[in-house]
Amino acid sequence: MFCSSVRRHPATCPPRHPRRGFTLIELLVVIAIIAILIGLLLPAVQKVREAAARTQCTNNMKQQGLALHAYHDANGGLPAGNSPYTSAFPFEGSWTWMGYILPYVEQENVAKQAKTFASSGGSNWYSWYNPACPIKMKAFTCPADARGQQVFVGAPYGIVDQALTMYLGNSGTISADTTTANGVLYLGSKTHLSLITDGTSNTIMVGERPPNSNLEFGWWFAAYGYDGRGNADCVMTSNDVALANYFITNYNTAPNLPCNGSAAQKIGLQPGNPNVGCDAAHYWSFHPGGSQFMMADGSVRMISYSGNTLIPALSTRAGGEVANLP
Repeated sequence: MFCSSVRRHPATCPPRHPRRGFTLIELLVVIAIIAILIGLLLPAVQKVREAAARTQCTNNMKQQGLALHAYHDANGGLPAGNSPYTSAFPFEGSWTWMGYILPYVEQENVAKQAKTFASSGGSNWYSWYNPACPIKMKAFTCPADARGQQVFVGAPYGIVDQALTMYLGNSGTISADTTTANGVLYLGSKTHLSLITDGTSNTIMVGERPPNSNLEFGWWFAAYGYDGRGNADCVMTSNDVALANYFITNYNTAPNLPCNGSAAQKIGLQPGNPNVGCDAAHYWSFHPGGSQFMMADGSVRMISYSGNTLIPALSTRAGGEVANLP
């Protein structure tokens, strides 16, 4: 006989009993198990994200390497790491190496826009008015920085906004003029790869240094630097205590956190914090354990913080040092 909620036969249809729900203890056990599983899963997810960010960062640096080599072949040398500050034609004072390789990173339109503005003359010679300055460039931004693509607000200073980068060219061991600089990308440089006698695979071309929280250093298009040579802005030294002292003196108070080391501890490759102003004086990254460097041959290497002692030797193009990367 068919049993239904409408008609029930007492002999053939057993009585219904209310369904028993979960007890509080059972619910707590289930929640605890879920929490444990999430706790086990989160580190794995974080590692996947870090690996993805590192891969994209590597691709960015390889793209820069290809662009630098293409510029080298087309112009008989690498671009200037930073062009000299000037108010004379062609009005490209303080342009960075990233500005010069724009046509080689599929940014031909931005390059034409920047050149058109620079050649207009009049009161427009000032590079920090250039319309290229506020354009955020994915190829010049490492995704490991959770802050994303950042812009310094220029209006209070009478300039346009300045988009930032965390990729800085290797200007050598210390800040120096064009005739004595021993790096690859420095003020007024036009380095030919044949001059890198230490070996292109043993010489840094570009390294990482995220901008600190006040966003005053790391302007990708037009950069003056702490010394007028672009250092700590679009290029970086590896053994310059004077640069470290500059940041300790001028960026050691709020909103920056106090410097947590001496000048000798703020050069080369050291762990960093964007809120510590003096960490703008050395290479570091948001990647766990170290920083990525693009060598002059276009390859990209991850160097751990324990390899800090190698950085000065890897920063000279013709120093004759022996530096064995692990």
